[in-house]
Amino acid sequence: MALTLSRRGLMTGASALGLSLAATRVVSAAPAASPITPQLIEAAKKEGKVVYYTSIDLPLAEKIAKAFEAKYPGIAVRVERTGAERVFQRIGQEYTSRIYAVDVVNSSDAAHFIVWKRDGILAPYVPEDVGKFYPAEHKDADGQFASFRVGLSVIGYNTNLVKADEAPKSFADLLDPKWSGKMVKAHPGYSGNVMSATFQLTRDIGWEYLEKLAKQKIMQVQSSTDPPKKLALGERAVMVDGNEYNALQLKEDGKPVEIVYPTEGTPMAVGPNAVFKNAPNPNAARLLQSYMFSPECQQLVIDAGALRSVHPQIKEHAGRRLLKDIKTMKDDAAGVEKNAEQIRMRYSKIFGV
Repeated sequence: MALTLSRRGLMTGASALGLSLAATRVVSAAPAASPITPQLIEAAKKEGKVVYYTSIDLPLAEKIAKAFEAKYPGIAVRVERTGAERVFQRIGQEYTSRIYAVDVVNSSDAAHFIVWKRDGILAPYVPEDVGKFYPAEHKDADGQFASFRVGLSVIGYNTNLVKADEAPKSFADLLDPKWSGKMVKAHPGYSGNVMSATFQLTRDIGWEYLEKLAKQKIMQVQSSTDPPKKLALGERAVMVDGNEYNALQLKEDGKPVEIVYPTEGTPMAVGPNAVFKNAPNPNAARLLQSYMFSPECQQLVIDAGALRSVHPQIKEHAGRRLLKDIKTMKDDAAGVEKNAEQIRMRYSKIFGV
C-alpha cells in the first residue's frame, strides 16, 4: 500500500469535536476495550521486542521504555526518536517502500493520525484505560488512536538575563525592539508541537504577526525541545516557543528558566498514540499501547516528563500550574492537516529557513 506523503486531501467529514481527535467513523464502531491478559503478555514475550517511533524528548522516551521493560522482562523496546514531522515523513517513506518497521507511534502532531487513518494503516485497538476513562474528544471513534499526552508551546526567559518585571507577558511583547537578536524559536517543518502552535497563532493572531516577528533576528532551531535548552545555557534570553515539559524540567532542576503563559492564550498540541496494522510485533505493540495509557505510565509522564495527561486518575505534580487554570488556544488537528503544506511553505519564506 502506498501511503500518501502529502497531508492534503483531508478525510471527508473529519470531526472537530473538542480537541479534534474524535474523527468521524469511516470504518466501524470501536472494538471493545482490551485488558492486559496473561495470554497477551505471553504472546508479546515470544516476539521479544517492540519498536516505538516517537517525537517525545529522548530521555523521557527511554524512561518509558525502561519502565515497560522492567514490568515485562524479556520484551525489549527500541526507541526511534526524531521530530514529529520527521516521524511522519519516515513512516510515509517506509510504507511507500513496503517496509513495515514501526509497531507503535507517538506524534505531537495529531493531524498525522488523520492521514494514517485515512490511508487505512492503523490497527483498531482500545486499551482498557482508554475505554474506561478517556473522554470522547480524546479517543478516535473507531478506536485507532487516543491522546497519550498533551503539550503546551510556551514563551520563556532566562532569569539570569531577564528580570521578571521586564519579561514578556504576551506574544505582542516579543515584537519589542529590545528583544531583537535575543530570541530563539523552533520550526514547524520539524516539530509537530510548533506546527500546531503556528497554525493556532496564525489563525488567532494572523500571519502579519509572524512577519513582524521574523524581523527580530531570531535564532531558528528545529525541535520544540531545543529552545528551553538554549535558554538554560544562556545562549538566548527569550524563547518564542518551546515545549512546556522541557522548560518545567529545567526549571525544577534549578536551571535559570522561567515559563510565561501568554495572555493571548497558550498554543496546545495533543500527542496521540497508535498501533500500526502491519506492526511486525503486533502483540508486543498492543501490550506497549495498553501500558502507555495505564495510570502507572501516565503518572510517569507527569512526574518524570512534565507532560500533561487527560487520564482522570492522574495527579498533577506539586507546584505546577493546573492545565485547567491556563488559558489555551484551541487545538484543531483537522485544521492543521488541511493547512500544513501552506504553513510550512509560508513560514519558510517569512523566516528564510
